[in-house]
Amino acid sequence: MKIKVLDAGFSTQLSTHVGDKIDGDPLWTARFLVTDPNAVFATHLDFLRAGADIILTNTYQATIDGFVKYLNMTEEESLQIIGNAVDYAKDAVNVYSKEIEDNANIVTNRKPLIAGSCGPYGACLHDGSEYTGSYCPNVSRQFLIDWHRPRIRTLIEKGVDLLAIETIPCVREAEAIIDLLKEFPDTYAWLTFSCRDDGKSIADGSNFQKIAMRCYKKALPGQLLAIGINCISPQYVTALLKGINQNSDDFIPLVVYPNSGEKYIVSEGWKKEGEAPSLHEFIDEWLDLGVCYIGGCCRTYATDIKKIRSKVDQRQEQHIE
Repeated sequence: MKIKVLDAGFSTQLSTHVGDKIDGDPLWTARFLVTDPNAVFATHLDFLRAGADIILTNTYQATIDGFVKYLNMTEEESLQIIGNAVDYAKDAVNVYSKEIEDNANIVTNRKPLIAGSCGPYGACLHDGSEYTGSYCPNVSRQFLIDWHRPRIRTLIEKGVDLLAIETIPCVREAEAIIDLLKEFPDTYAWLTFSCRDDGKSIADGSNFQKIAMRCYKKALPGQLLAIGINCISPQYVTALLKGINQNSDDFIPLVVYPNSGEKYIVSEGWKKEGEAPSLHEFIDEWLDLGVCYIGGCCRTYATDIKKIRSKVDQRQEQHIE
């Protein structure tokens, strides 16, 4: 299976285009869909120029709840903003496609795809609970299905190529989303979990491999393109993924896009704890485990995607030989 390179941390790269503080804002990067669409477009273009095969819409924290509460938008206006986010990604793809039209040196990402980013319910709470799953016992499965549906429907209707269901911290929300996706049987998605640093658990303490496999098997046949992890320090990824494809009769495509290794504290922001290994040091071993989609998350830049692109290209050239 051909390896696809994803983009990196949207807020991190966006910060190179705007002077405003991003981390700590209750709407995070979603505010810029309203205040600075050109910067959103420019960030997408940075990732495409760096070699991304798939870019994610700036909708991780774009929610009806958030826009109503912090921008006094109506539900209809909120969904319009989410739709606009797809347009900005499409604009970037169109500009990039024209840039490379006559450039025979670009052979990898000539037809980039757009993934509609869907963060967990916890992201709109702005309390870091997507990293703990603390809200999950207090919300029902049906509440989560109903909460996720409007954004997912909007992204699909606006024409994303697939959905990126990401940073899911608990079993209840993961299974609710798998059920919700069945309402859209022609839509493809990947599902990534928010995991602990223990090498075995998702944020709510459940066993990662057990839950990931259960979700993969419970989804409509072929609907889940991959399962995996995002926004975790690179050194904890291998332990979480190891064994999935060794212990399964069928090959299961994996997706991983770690952060830089820094920790996010709501009151303080991103903090470095010692010298964490770079994600580039692990690429070969992740690909050996069956990772087919690879990129970066928080605190990673377009320059990191260039390095990933280079490593993936080298790997694929070796396989051709």
